[in-house]
Amino acid sequence: MQAKRIIPCLDVDDGRVVKGIKFKEIQDAGDPVELARRYNEEGADELTFLDIGASYKSRATLLDVVRRVASEVFIPLCVGGGIRTVEDMREAMNSGADKVSVCTSALQRPALLSEMARAYGNQCVVLSIDAKRINRSTEPPQSGNSAPNAPCFAWHAYSHGGRTDTGLDALEWARRAVELGAGEILLNSIDADGTGGGYDLELTRAVLDAVPVPVIASGGAGSLDQIAGVLLPPGTGENWGNADAALVASLLHFGKTTIPEIKKHAEARGVCVRW
Repeated sequence: MQAKRIIPCLDVDDGRVVKGIKFKEIQDAGDPVELARRYNEEGADELTFLDIGASYKSRATLLDVVRRVASEVFIPLCVGGGIRTVEDMREAMNSGADKVSVCTSALQRPALLSEMARAYGNQCVVLSIDAKRINRSTEPPQSGNSAPNAPCFAWHAYSHGGRTDTGLDALEWARRAVELGAGEILLNSIDADGTGGGYDLELTRAVLDAVPVPVIASGGAGSLDQIAGVLLPPGTGENWGNADAALVASLLHFGKTTIPEIKKHAEARGVCVRW
């Protein structure tokens, strides 16, 4: 059985880690280098840094943070936010990133995924999908949506930090992105983000069924049970997600739990974790 990963996510703005609720109500959560050092010592499997400012200045600040972290932390680092070209990817990789994530830039120009995969390999290309549940009854009629047994909702892929509905079905976008070169999906539930109400398990399972690459579940972790649940495989009850990894932010940043506690609890629930 493949071990599941616990990945702290550090949203960075102007050199500080911040966290919000449903991509809003942003508050300071600490120094990124100090947090990265702590999570590395606790046994994090990877670290994800996301530049939520995504301007040239904020990206330069984040890359400086990544360089400082990479000099003393020896677990995989993923960097995202403001990466629009292969050259941006190269800067991140040269700063110490092992892989990069893209969201808006890939939605605007899907060929970027293929260019990045050719330059560094699929394993270095992470597609970040900011997905939100949409009630189909509010959408204009479309072919394929009118079948009697069609779901009454869908998930749309959002761009620009969860502010813009692209109208793209998130599952279809995931499939296309993998065909283009994405080697992993970072799946963010806008509905669940920062709420502590749990991951969107239905969304997680749907994307896992749609693509043959690893899926990282993100958004909504509020308890140890919820983290274990999103990693549990089928046949373990109703609340399972079978994600390959769980992204955790607020619970860790604000001292509500630790990575060893998360792993110990997940293992007790039947999840194979790395120690």
